[in-house]
Amino acid sequence: MKTKFGMLVATFAVLAAGVPIIAHHSFAAEFDGTKGIKLTGTVTKVEWMNPHTYFYIDVSEICEGTPPAGRGGAGGGGAAPEPTAWKCAPADKAKVPNWGLEMGSPNGLMRQGWSRNSLKVGEKVTVEGSRAKDGTNVGNARSVVLADGKRLFAASSQGTTP
Repeated sequence: MKTKFGMLVATFAVLAAGVPIIAHHSFAAEFDGTKGIKLTGTVTKVEWMNPHTYFYIDVSEICEGTPPAGRGGAGGGGAAPEPTAWKCAPADKAKVPNWGLEMGSPNGLMRQGWSRNSLKVGEKVTVEGSRAKDGTNVGNARSVVLADGKRLFAASSQGTTP
């Protein structure tokens, strides 16, 4: 009886310990650093939580390009030159795409100058980052330009751009 109970406890402990490992991922597992995106749109939702903060925008303009080498950095890094050419197009107004954008942890964002109230639902923003490998409307944000023109770095998990 003790052996069965011990096996049950051990199995539960192994499964419980594996949950955080499954929930967290590396940048390269989900995003493609060679597929740069620049999105302009209106914030619809903000989820300020660990391990990553997410926000969602209804996109009015979608731009794609290749980020310059060295762009990014674990803490969002300093300013870097813009890509040489963005290919931009207005979003289909009949079906406004809603994008989910991942940023760093709340602690990492606060070190970059963010507060819980930096992004407001209804605010127009421009986001630069990398697209999801699977082509869905998901991205990893590197920087966000707020409605007042203030540019904040998003504590991206992208180390360096390949």
